[in-house]
Amino acid sequence: MAGTRPIPKPLWKAAALSGMASYLDAGLIVSISVNLAIYRDSYDMGVWTAGAVSALVTGCIAVGSLVGGRLADLFGRRRVYNWDIFCFAFGALVITLAPDDITLLIGVFVAGLAAGADLPTSLAVVSDAAPSWARGRLVAFTQVMWMLGITVAVFLGFVLSTTGMTGARLITGQLAVAALVTWALRSRLKLPAGHGTALPEPRDAPEGIPLKSVWTRAALLPMAATFVFYVTWGLGANTFGQFGTYLLVTVSDASQSLATGINLAFIPIGVLLTLAFVRVADTPWRDRLFHVAAVVQILAFVIASLTAGALAGMLVFFVLYQLSNPFAGEANYKVWSQLTLPADTRGTTQGLTYALSRGVFAVAAFFTPALADHSPAVLLWTITACMTAAAFAGVFVIRVLVPRAPGAVPGRADLRVTSP
Repeated sequence: MAGTRPIPKPLWKAAALSGMASYLDAGLIVSISVNLAIYRDSYDMGVWTAGAVSALVTGCIAVGSLVGGRLADLFGRRRVYNWDIFCFAFGALVITLAPDDITLLIGVFVAGLAAGADLPTSLAVVSDAAPSWARGRLVAFTQVMWMLGITVAVFLGFVLSTTGMTGARLITGQLAVAALVTWALRSRLKLPAGHGTALPEPRDAPEGIPLKSVWTRAALLPMAATFVFYVTWGLGANTFGQFGTYLLVTVSDASQSLATGINLAFIPIGVLLTLAFVRVADTPWRDRLFHVAAVVQILAFVIASLTAGALAGMLVFFVLYQLSNPFAGEANYKVWSQLTLPADTRGTTQGLTYALSRGVFAVAAFFTPALADHSPAVLLWTITACMTAAAFAGVFVIRVLVPRAPGAVPGRADLRVTSP
């Protein structure tokens, strides 16, 4: 059975280093979320300034995804893969040391662009390196790294919740350190010969892919479908990723410690179930479980909406959301994208879907604090509608696009696994 065939350790290493893009992406978004109330007090921010900070994070990730994915297809995925992580480290360091809100925004700008550039590039890299029978598991493993990024940020936020700006600086400082370590390891990444795998060095000269290759039916249909799924699902996930702690404090009347503690308490469920998703990512169970999880996920948001963000309702929401999200969320988007998008333009096409989606998230993030202040119920019901649309988009991908996906067509890559 393809889904249970052992994967060589060098490929897991490549997946882990590629997954650091997801770790840093999630870590950046959640760190800003966890620290947002502290930044607001320390830098004397209003609700619109707080919204602008969150919008800038997501907007820069969007622009970075669009530009980075295209540059990777033009100049070599390995080259972009190595250097965008270094730029992220610089931006995270600026955020950590920021003495005022203007410097904070500069750091967010740099780190957001770099994080965005690394997302489609790293997914294309691990997809190119993976044999077809292991691609689902290796790509899905990057979602484990995404969950780990959330876990570390929320855990540190809980432990350091009473330390003010000192704790906030430590939370973002670990991202800078993690990025530098990843840059050093990626720079030396080379899969050894043996076990049927090898990792060649990057090309000396870039081999560009014409932009018109993106505007074909083979690319446009899966690109549109995965975009619709990701943008509708992500409006809910991104809102709670960026504003989960903020909403618990300002809407549910929880303390900073209780809010970060609630997030932390439910995260282990999500981590364990994401690992379970990795196990089934190359089997028919991946798409079978989506149908059940999508319904549970909608139910979670309905309960949050019916209770208008009351603490008891939010507790039920977090349980159901963590149970369902690993099987009906971003991990599905990542795997479906690698299966259905043409190999030669994976960086560009997935960069485009990331960019457009994150652009929508950025606009939503700007208005979220003000909308939550005006009517938590309206905010939550809007998200519920988006989650329902995501479920229908996911069913379309499963029923129409996945069956058409080429089962074992190797991708062109400057980082790939070859047979001896």
